[in-house]
Amino acid sequence: MTIIVKWAVALISGFVFISLAIAADPKPEATIRNANIEANVYLDDKIKADSALAADCLGEGKKWIEKNAAAAAADRKQEPELFKDRGGYSFERKYSERSVVDGRYVSVLRDDYMDTHGAHPNSDVNTILWDTTAKKRISIRPFFTETTDNGPTLTAMRKAIVSALNAEKKRRGAGETATAEWYKELKPTLLKIGAVTLAPSTVSGKSSGLTFHYPPYAEGQYVIFVPWETLKPYLTAEGAKIFAGARPKGDTDEQQ
Repeated sequence: MTIIVKWAVALISGFVFISLAIAADPKPEATIRNANIEANVYLDDKIKADSALAADCLGEGKKWIEKNAAAAAADRKQEPELFKDRGGYSFERKYSERSVVDGRYVSVLRDDYMDTHGAHPNSDVNTILWDTTAKKRISIRPFFTETTDNGPTLTAMRKAIVSALNAEKKRRGAGETATAEWYKELKPTLLKIGAVTLAPSTVSGKSSGLTFHYPPYAEGQYVIFVPWETLKPYLTAEGAKIFAGARPKGDTDEQQ
């Protein structure tokens, strides 16, 4: 093959690669773009396939970018020099399906990216548990006999989380942040225990336990797994119905 032919093949391959990359680039479901801000909301295909869930996520996402657009406009008015060289703020929210359990309970990850011209961009993670039968968001409350603040269920849950967090921090060599101060906001209440999802299982249609998702720190995001057996004494009949099996190895690799 001559040099010219090789060059032509490489050039064509490059164009094909670029075209595929552009084609694969997802389009936002909602966007705001002006001199103050570029903000986008994305839904993955699995979420878009459920019209009720998609509408719920998109409605929330639109409110989020509208709120940030208003804040960006106010900041620009107050500090125009902040935007002069760096342009507008950047916000991005992505909703993605984590698991579907019992054909009914959908766990959704909500990942946020925010650049407001600070020292560095910020990111956050939260979760949604969606009941496709009731077509609404729910908590993990139906799966446990009691979920009172500082009660036995959430106390046991927090203990398991802290133990797993310490082990994961040690594995990452993150000893400097593995302190009591790091856990001060992690409390045995549904609102303070952490953003939770139902983990997938080696048994089809079941959940292997709970995964708790914590925002990125210097050493990255933490996804902490609590196996269902740890919480077995506190399960309701519905909880006993949906939990079984073990966490798939692939899920461990993907999430942590």
